[in-house]
Amino acid sequence: MRRLEGKVAWVTGAGSGIGEAAAVALAEEGAQVVLTGRTAAKLERVAGRIGAAASVEPGDLTDAAQVQAIADRIAARLGRLDILVANAGVNIRDRAWAQLSPAGVDALVQGNLSSVFYCVTAVLPIMRAQQDGVLIHTSSVAGRFISGLSGPAYTAAKHGVVAMSHTINMEECVNGIRSTVVLPGEVATPILDLRPVPVSAEDRARMAQPEDVGDLVRYIACLPKRVVINEVMICPSWNRGYVAGLGKGA
Repeated sequence: MRRLEGKVAWVTGAGSGIGEAAAVALAEEGAQVVLTGRTAAKLERVAGRIGAAASVEPGDLTDAAQVQAIADRIAARLGRLDILVANAGVNIRDRAWAQLSPAGVDALVQGNLSSVFYCVTAVLPIMRAQQDGVLIHTSSVAGRFISGLSGPAYTAAKHGVVAMSHTINMEECVNGIRSTVVLPGEVATPILDLRPVPVSAEDRARMAQPEDVGDLVRYIACLPKRVVINEVMICPSWNRGYVAGLGKGA
């Protein structure tokens, strides 16, 4: 029997990258997977990869009412919700203080932090009623360490995701709910296309791949109820920051 048979997982940012890889991995373990993102065509493509175990719920995760409506539909249609993979996130090219605008701040905070809070507040009542549930949040190494690479608003928002996840465990552990925050280093996903300095194909090939993080999400989701991984970092072994520090170049 597959380890997640009979479970329902909701994956946000599921149209590409880490979200797509996580959805595929969870479905391979037997979960029914609900895919959410802004672009229905991307979600339908991923659902086509997975097959009958996948369904599509497009939506804007920065709109709390849309988020709640999706969670309500999942509960009504599938009767439960066991796993949330809160993966959706954004960044922008004009991310440094010299370029950052209030509109850019709003896009980054809403897209990386508020959206996660909306998802969590929507699913916690379902999980409390079950006395069981796993929440897995994609933050970033920028959520634990501060550098100029990711930009101040993205860095601050991802720090917020880390803090949020830990507080869920503090309050919801008595309800059988476990929360894990995943901190990826550089992963070869489409968000790299928004870097101010382009990333070469050679560098992308050396990075962690979406499937690597997807496998980690699978592992976390399959852990027994008695344990939680509070926080975990996953990075490429060819860490470009380390390599640069060694003076060897990338």
